Amino acid sequence: MRNRRRPRRLIATLASAAVLVGLAACSTETVTPGIRPNRPADAALPVQSPETDPAKLALDPTSLPGYRPATAEGDGVYSRPLTDAEGSVRWKVLDGNNQTIDPYEPDRLIAFGDPVTYTDPAVKGVLTFRGNNHRTGGAYGTADVLAKRLQIVWTKEIGEVRGEGSYWPGAGWTGQPLLVNWPQQTKAAMGLDQKLVDDPNFVEVIYPVFEGKVYRLNLADGTPTKDPIDVKFGFKGTGSVDPRGYPLLYAGQGLNDRNGTVGYWRYRMFDLIQNKEIFFLSGLDEGAPRAEWGAFDSSALINRQTDTLIEPAENGLIYKVTLNTRFDPAAKTVTLDPEVTKLAYAGPDSVKHGIENSAVAYRNLMFAADNDGMLFCWDVNTLQVLWMRNVGDDTDATLALDATDEGVFLYTGNQVDHRGANGGERITNIRKIDALTGAQVWQYDVPTYYDPAVNGGVLGSPIVGQGSIGDMVIFNVARTTAPREGDLVALDKKTGGVIWRRHLANYSWSSPTLITGSDGTQYGVLPDSAGTIHLFDPNTGLDLSTLDLGKNTEATISAYNDMLVVASYDRKIYGIRIT
Repeated sequence: MRNRRRPRRLIATLASAAVLVGLAACSTETVTPGIRPNRPADAALPVQSPETDPAKLALDPTSLPGYRPATAEGDGVYSRPLTDAEGSVRWKVLDGNNQTIDPYEPDRLIAFGDPVTYTDPAVKGVLTFRGNNHRTGGAYGTADVLAKRLQIVWTKEIGEVRGEGSYWPGAGWTGQPLLVNWPQQTKAAMGLDQKLVDDPNFVEVIYPVFEGKVYRLNLADGTPTKDPIDVKFGFKGTGSVDPRGYPLLYAGQGLNDRNGTVGYWRYRMFDLIQNKEIFFLSGLDEGAPRAEWGAFDSSALINRQTDTLIEPAENGLIYKVTLNTRFDPAAKTVTLDPEVTKLAYAGPDSVKHGIENSAVAYRNLMFAADNDGMLFCWDVNTLQVLWMRNVGDDTDATLALDATDEGVFLYTGNQVDHRGANGGERITNIRKIDALTGAQVWQYDVPTYYDPAVNGGVLGSPIVGQGSIGDMVIFNVARTTAPREGDLVALDKKTGGVIWRRHLANYSWSSPTLITGSDGTQYGVLPDSAGTIHLFDPNTGLDLSTLDLGKNTEATISAYNDMLVVASYDRKIYGIRIT
């Protein structure tokens, strides 16, 4: 839903087994250690494959464990049974004019490779929410960390908007800035200052924010590289820059009310040469299951090998767009000629349908969860829903995927929303799910406060540990022991047991970001609702230092080497150095 963040309390439950109930945290900031039986002996990061050929990556859905054929129900509607529950998921495929396509036969084979292959090798940076198709990044490169301190280097004043009965200053959830070290030919085509074109270290900050503007800044000093693009209506989620290094930005509108002026809902595509919008998807789509709400908070994935964009929407549709891109650096032009296909789906109890989190992709399998609490997998090629399970409540936070020798797994957490409104159990559920089958591996529960306007629970995506912290997954949970408080909890990937639990005096909606030092040491950074950025040790949960930004900072931090960027409710974008 529109305004949410979540609280929690604790129980770890193995897939088929017992439930462990955690002790209530005290009201002060504390770290409670647990056990760490699976700490890696080797701190080396896992080897990732450079393979990008869809023909070699794509999985045959019929070969997946537990595959069940779909049932044709007529009029282009198909169904499959839910995972571990009664009822079925139903779906159909629509064209751009909302005509049913049956059978749907894709014109190209799509599959995503390992996260390192998401962007073209010539492009460096953070180009989508959490940086890749597994949603496990958010930081590029390494930082020389000696003092373990955060220092504000520059600030950029930005605006605010009032609408929908609320006040939206600066940037909010998820609001992760995009950081791009462009190929030289792209910089030249965009007409940037020649000094920037010639500087191989130049990184551009691209930041869609609440006031309906897209800011373009120099990461080094915060100075504008181009005038802001003003579309009038605000962005809540995170945009996506084309991973081929093309001068294209894709960003969804999260607000349609600007100081009393009501406009259209749009998912917008921008030409960064002309600095203007060149195409949009309408959120109030006649083919949508949810007709009254058309926001786009999801950060799109672009499959660069096939020129295809995938964007879930809050109207209950998933858009698959063949972009038909043409970029001519010499002529300084970029064009799109999009062809739109839509997947419409419904679970047995679907009411809201809307997807606010950003899709995760493993090869040709894609994953998301929705406002009704349905987590599901679909094949991006055939647009069939392969499995769906009920996770109990609204899930806004983007899933994270971990492909390991033991299997392919999703980490997810919900919030207390519908259960709180209906007098149900006020518990946030953190889960590990088998991505190929939808089966639950373990569950960890956290008691959580309910507020109809600002939900408690998991609103941030987790850190999926690699290397020296490869045994843990770190979740941020809002509004736990008290309405203003929260917790960070590190769980053992294998068992769901507690490695450490950090109680926060001020809850957070942000996703924690992992920074890697030049010596391989890893650091976590997390802003909170009081405006404090915590620089913490992910091995222990203990703060190494903090930085006060003054006001609520619910956006997620991006990092490029030693520079961090985030915006706060203080109506500023901050450039911050880790030293």
